[in-house]
Amino acid sequence: MIGIIVDEDFACKNIPPYPNPIFSSYETPLRIQAVLRFLEKKKLFEDKRLLKLGPKAISEPVISLAHTRYYIDSIKRLSKLGSGLLNEEVFITEDTFELAKKAIGGSIKAIEEVINKSVNQSIALIRPPGHHALRETGAGLCVFNNIAASILYMRKELNYDKNIAIIDIDNHFGDGLVQYFYDDPSVLYFSIHEYDFVEGDIGFIDELGNGEGLGRNINFPIPMNSIDDDFLEFIDILEPILGEFNPDLIIIAAGFDMHFTDPIGNCLLTTNSYYQFTKKLLEIAEDICDGKLVYILEGGYSIIGLPVCIYSVIKALLKETYERPSFEYLDFSNNSKKSEINKIKNALKKLLADYWTSMRGNK
Repeated sequence: MIGIIVDEDFACKNIPPYPNPIFSSYETPLRIQAVLRFLEKKKLFEDKRLLKLGPKAISEPVISLAHTRYYIDSIKRLSKLGSGLLNEEVFITEDTFELAKKAIGGSIKAIEEVINKSVNQSIALIRPPGHHALRETGAGLCVFNNIAASILYMRKELNYDKNIAIIDIDNHFGDGLVQYFYDDPSVLYFSIHEYDFVEGDIGFIDELGNGEGLGRNINFPIPMNSIDDDFLEFIDILEPILGEFNPDLIIIAAGFDMHFTDPIGNCLLTTNSYYQFTKKLLEIAEDICDGKLVYILEGGYSIIGLPVCIYSVIKALLKETYERPSFEYLDFSNNSKKSEINKIKNALKKLLADYWTSMRGNK
């Protein structure tokens, strides 16, 4: 059974007050609307193996687990005013506070249902996204940090103290999410993301965590224009480390902005990457944590690409074959970054050898 966390509010509220191509305009309710209508057209919600669930109703103290009082009050105040802008990347409307609060509730619901074994896996179709949000401010289209708040809620309210792995596949480094758990040995954060190798950027391979969390923060940066054949190279590192870390739960910060149609990502993936990734990750999860996977939607701003990306993930979780849509049959092979990615992979393995037994043959 797969739980799909949905709410029509995500598909109609918090409309960006700016026209395209302003960056903030891409975080729109059309994202969720397009996904839901596509899944309905495919008649997936008629499948008894899928269960529609609503977000958990939460109170403000839950948000306070992840964010400062001042920041929460600021979002409430600006939402009451009906407009505002944070860091030039987060717009505020009259709906923002309540919808961002509901997004945390959707993330919590997705995790709770899997932990309680009510469903085998889950997907939270929520917005605004969260992995850039910090304790004291929003950033990168993110208001509240949905995954961080959910984990902190599980720790405090449910006394859930088991190991958790977060795999972040968003095109952009989860600079907010990583800071919550940078020194936490019970949370493994593994991010694959587009990286600026020319100017330099955060999210490089030498950011390994701090204190007891050393080695638990793993970044796998890839160059722009990476293609399907490049993407899954990170599995060579992720799979043995997951086996060694032995998480009870795997959360995927599920951004789909590496898809070639995405307006704010620079990679050239098709849905086949997301299908193959999910298929492989499900195999790993079934071996180490009874298949407990939770997908929390982050980025993905192509109204054409996002629905088919989500669909490919569901098909993989259902263990069904998947055929790419005809518009994806393009030849990106001349853009392959395999040699550059292999250099990054080998260098990362050497760095991780100090912290993971499974990496020591590479030092």
